[in-house]
Amino acid sequence: MEELFELKSYIEQRRYPEALSLIEEMEEMSRDDKINKIGSFIEIFLLHLIKKHAEKRTTRSWEVSMKNALDNIEDVNKRRKAGGYYLNQEELEAIIDRRYQRAMRRASLEAFEGQFDESELAKKVDENQIKKEALQSVISGQ
Repeated sequence: MEELFELKSYIEQRRYPEALSLIEEMEEMSRDDKINKIGSFIEIFLLHLIKKHAEKRTTRSWEVSMKNALDNIEDVNKRRKAGGYYLNQEELEAIIDRRYQRAMRRASLEAFEGQFDESELAKKVDENQIKKEALQSVISGQ
């Protein structure tokens, strides 16, 4: 909110270069916020996908959580007025790669009632297959 008051002040004072610079900074802050939100939803999706692959089963709760995560990714990533998406396939893939270990760490606490640590659980799943499935789901929204 402080940035808006500063922007207004720059415009009123006809300090347009500073106003444009602030607008660029605000755009970057907004993009970073969207990336963080999408990353959080991807992490939740990965968490349940890892459990699903490891335990070779699913629950209604996991499926609902995964669907909600995909819906939220779609909502946050979609550009309202300009159309298209904020993040492309390559950027989404990079987020999946970055968030996978966090999701694995969380999954190790939940899968098999926490019987396996992160490295033991990792041996029970195919990381590349999970990442590939996650990317396909995120892109298709399903």
